Amino acid sequence: MNEQVLAKIASELGIGRDQVAAVVKLLADGSTVPFIARYRKERHGNLDEVAIGRIQEKNAYYTELEDRKRTILDSIDSQGKLTAELKAQIVACMQKSALEDLYQPYKPKRRTRAQIAKEAGLEPLADRIWNGEEYSGTAEELQGARDIIAERIADMAEVRGFVRNAYAQKGIVKSEVVTPKPKEPTKFEQYYDFEESLATIPSHRYLAIRRGQKEGVLWVKYVVDFKLLLEGVLQLCGGRLSRGGRDIELAAEDALKRLLAPSCEIDVALEKKQEADRQAVEVFAENLRHLLLAPPLGEKAVLAIDPGIRTGCKVAMMDSTGKYLGKTVIFPMQKAAESERAIALIVNKYRPQAIAVGNGTAGRETEAFVRQTLAKLHAQHPEIPTPIVVSVSESGASVYSASEIARKEFPDLDLTVRGAISIGRRLQDPLAELVKIDPKAIGVGQYQHDVHQPLLAAKLDEVVVSCVNGVGVELNTASAPLLERVSGVGAALAKAIVAYRDEHGKFKSRAELKRVKGLGDKAFEQCAGFLRIRGAENPLDASAVHPERYALVEKMAADLGISVKELVGNAERARKINIRSYVSADVGEPTLKDIVAELSRPGRDPRATFEPPKFREDVTKIEDVREGMKLEGVVTNVTAFGAFVDIGVHQDGLVHLSELSDNFVTDPASVVQAGDRLTVTVLGVDLERGRISLSARKKAGNGERGTEKKGTATTARTKPPPRVFSVNPFANL
Repeated sequence: MNEQVLAKIASELGIGRDQVAAVVKLLADGSTVPFIARYRKERHGNLDEVAIGRIQEKNAYYTELEDRKRTILDSIDSQGKLTAELKAQIVACMQKSALEDLYQPYKPKRRTRAQIAKEAGLEPLADRIWNGEEYSGTAEELQGARDIIAERIADMAEVRGFVRNAYAQKGIVKSEVVTPKPKEPTKFEQYYDFEESLATIPSHRYLAIRRGQKEGVLWVKYVVDFKLLLEGVLQLCGGRLSRGGRDIELAAEDALKRLLAPSCEIDVALEKKQEADRQAVEVFAENLRHLLLAPPLGEKAVLAIDPGIRTGCKVAMMDSTGKYLGKTVIFPMQKAAESERAIALIVNKYRPQAIAVGNGTAGRETEAFVRQTLAKLHAQHPEIPTPIVVSVSESGASVYSASEIARKEFPDLDLTVRGAISIGRRLQDPLAELVKIDPKAIGVGQYQHDVHQPLLAAKLDEVVVSCVNGVGVELNTASAPLLERVSGVGAALAKAIVAYRDEHGKFKSRAELKRVKGLGDKAFEQCAGFLRIRGAENPLDASAVHPERYALVEKMAADLGISVKELVGNAERARKINIRSYVSADVGEPTLKDIVAELSRPGRDPRATFEPPKFREDVTKIEDVREGMKLEGVVTNVTAFGAFVDIGVHQDGLVHLSELSDNFVTDPASVVQAGDRLTVTVLGVDLERGRISLSARKKAGNGERGTEKKGTATTARTKPPPRVFSVNPFANL
């Protein structure tokens, strides 16, 4: 690896050069981020997944940069124009935009005005003007010479850099409504006459403006003080203005208006879009992480109901492992008595511990019906355990039900029944079920359709992989979509593992994985520690202890005078292990601490304990919501401008960032996360647009601001928050 690149990454991330080098080497050897973070801590100095992921991103950027440098050097060299000085500049360049600026004069160009002037023999005249020598010519000749000088100025790397930076740092983005103005209200009305600094405009507002432009509602332009730009360009031309006079100035103006400003504006707009994309993707990723790591109900039998009015409610029963047992259809609105009997019979026969009701259309009405039915059943048969009733998000269930995965799982079932099964399973284990769905269909993003889709897909895949490996996967029950997210596995090996399991029965040990066709030593190294086998002969197979450390655990047990089985799960005995006595050349204290923690609580699920949300039974639709109501809800989506909260009416309400806390808030994610329970006050209801405005502040909507929260300290705020949208919180969307 290039020493210059290693030093650059280390400097940018604030970590050691050797740590960067270790991670880069491990990645090059085929190790995954989860594996490196969990099982190679001594090699990289105990960096976490986030830091390792950033090293991976930076390394990819600079690898592409180095490849581009080689291409540019070859191109310039083939033209016979590669000087030692230019080569040194290119080799030392560490930014893609600056590299392209250096290459600009040597790029193959279409036939330009400057080239036409050169063909007319006007380059000597241009040189005399440029060098401050005596010159003369006709108006047409002078114009041609100025065309040559304009292109020469526009190709200067320092000039292009100056203009681009001026747009980025001092530019203003303006948006206006197109003519004629739309007759119907649009969601872009806030931007009909809008301007804001390009350097400070939040990502969500910039993406909203871009969307308005794309949909033909807004006209967008980027503005910089032209006089300021021209002065800077002329200054960068050195002393030529005094020597070349008005012709140099005219050429500079032309270069700026015709060649520099348009291209630099595009560059800066693209860079701002990329920055906004990255921020939006990070918001989406964080929401997805919390949704995937939502507390699971666990191995409990579940009755799932996909609500419906016209076509009825699809009902599916799953056992504690998620195995589908049977289905039916009920019509609570049309045939209440018949539907009550059906639910009572199912509850009596299968004894589910929970009933999952989808939160779609008629979800709250169905939920109320189920609760009433259970109350009647309990009154008549108190010996029958009453299951809890839980409202479950349907987001993505329809996408799953029509997918190839669902067709393979349930080829003989209708789409709607598959959807009900998905609803029930995501209550049992959100992570195991949601990995079957394209993350973009889950609905927790911010302008997800406007951002660069490959960037979004890569980041969301990274989050899914991180969550799956962080929790661990039960090898004998996991689906292929879940297994393919395990470190080192992938889609082909996941199918091979399931095929082997179907043919040979349950895996009895991790070592048996090596019998799976195509699963070699490297894949086993990467995946084994993240796979669990409950009930295996070796209890370590159900833990996060990697097989490469089994011999070490056996020595620990022997030193304590007990067997491995007696040690695993015995926290008291695990605490007696003297970690320092087992430190060796390749096993340090970080790994040993992980091993001891795992021996104390093998296979521990890091997710929180499940608690069902509590919605008000008298508030089931948006028409029931009244200003001033206090409601309990669940955060479904956190954006840069606030948080959306499910209050049980099929329409999430928005808590604008100005209403998230009594303290001044600039980052909603620092206050709430997807899946959090939140008590909110209704500020307003817009029935026409289907919008609900909420507040999570103790003094809801009074506009007071007390302190600004920074980290864990609370200090007096010294300046007002920028742009508070207190009148209409939806205006910021």
